Amino acid sequence: MGFSKISCQLLLAAAGVSAKWVVPGARWRDTKGDLVNAHAGGVTVDQETGKFFWFGEYKIEGQVEGGGISVYSSEDLVTWEPHGLALKPIEGHPYIDTHHIIQRPKVAYSDDTGKYHMWWHADNSTYGWLLQGFAQAENITGPYSFVDATLPLGNWSQDFGMFTDYKDGKTYALYSNGDRKEGRDVYLTSYNDNITALDKVVHRFDKYDLEAPTIVQTDKSYFALMSHKTGYRPNNVVAFRADKLSGPWSQPFIISPLNTRTFNSQSGFSLRINGTKKTTYLYMGDQWDSISLWESRYIWLPLEVDEEAKTIEAKWHDVYDLDVKTGEVTPINGTTYYSANATTTGEAYHQEANFASQHVITTGISGNDSKVTFHNIAGTGKPQWVSFYYQNTDDMGFGDQPGGTPNRFGGTWQLRRIASVIVNNKTEVVDSLYQRDTHKGIILSTPLLLNLENGTHNTITIGGLFNNQTYSGADIDRLVVYPPEE
Repeated sequence: MGFSKISCQLLLAAAGVSAKWVVPGARWRDTKGDLVNAHAGGVTVDQETGKFFWFGEYKIEGQVEGGGISVYSSEDLVTWEPHGLALKPIEGHPYIDTHHIIQRPKVAYSDDTGKYHMWWHADNSTYGWLLQGFAQAENITGPYSFVDATLPLGNWSQDFGMFTDYKDGKTYALYSNGDRKEGRDVYLTSYNDNITALDKVVHRFDKYDLEAPTIVQTDKSYFALMSHKTGYRPNNVVAFRADKLSGPWSQPFIISPLNTRTFNSQSGFSLRINGTKKTTYLYMGDQWDSISLWESRYIWLPLEVDEEAKTIEAKWHDVYDLDVKTGEVTPINGTTYYSANATTTGEAYHQEANFASQHVITTGISGNDSKVTFHNIAGTGKPQWVSFYYQNTDDMGFGDQPGGTPNRFGGTWQLRRIASVIVNNKTEVVDSLYQRDTHKGIILSTPLLLNLENGTHNTITIGGLFNNQTYSGADIDRLVVYPPEE
């Protein structure tokens, strides 16, 4: 069974250039049609133009570290123009060599120096340094020149975040101090006025053993979001709340429905959007793919704040419109098709599931011609997003997918199942469907952009894959087909 790679790439490239909506977990394309490659990064708003600049780790296929820092710009947080590498690795450099760790970059403008300052987690390949790197540039897109890599106030620094208080303009660093027994804290530390060095520890989140910190500032509260330390496996991101940065801070609480593992993502950055109609807070997480890091995706979701209840929650939408001018978030409505009404072949079958839609889920989908087919799907003849709702119970890493990361049970964390998708019984696979592991009884969704013919006669068939190795699909609950982006 072959892949129609060329047609698929052209379809996705065209959609990326004219993107209008935010689709969490999709393949995001830049204005050139390439995958947006800016992992574990942050977004800086240019104060003069209001334009958004996204800095992130540039991941190279087959290489874990040393790719450098990429930068993209956008006026709407959806259409991203690439500007290449803001910080390029330098062969033989003591801190930004291609074999060194250059992670979680953040950029802030310094009024005192008139330059843009980039900070990141700088390390060797064994995470033995635990430093913070510093570079600066005259222009926001760079190129950035390396200045130094240091221990923050003599401490260790691993996962790195940055926050600027919108009320007084003060900038802060957030960083975990490593996995050693003496560490396992997260520090909140203020920069000096010109953002060239740290000057004072404001608060230490002591022995919570968390990482990937970011702060959401509302008019009344500060919320510090952090993830647990589970490598590239997602987990339940937690938040702390305080009236002021020095604390006291609340006990941590989970920001998404339990066992969704923050919709299969890790925290890393958040953005406050001051709209003319409302202020919107955006969670910007990473959906890591440990087997191919370069193809890891992004989960950006609106955050709902309840000041009276003192809570913050990431709200899932398959597809939504984000108006950066007004601050309004509008979920896009789609048409739902249930697997209970679909037909099965081979060993695929409908199974009772009290947590599923209509109490039925379709299982047994595999590469030995065991498939599920949805019928009478309405299409428009234009590219449309389709969300595949599924359950992947390989949450302990005992699935049948090749590859994966070793776990403590002697097996591997698979992190995903892979299924094939065929439209209208055509012989070629339109695309492979990556279904990250969920949790028993937890149904999540993953999107694909498909070309459906105009009319209500379309079919979508989900099967496994067989290409030297057999790949089985996850259990399917339902599909949601969205209108085309106009």
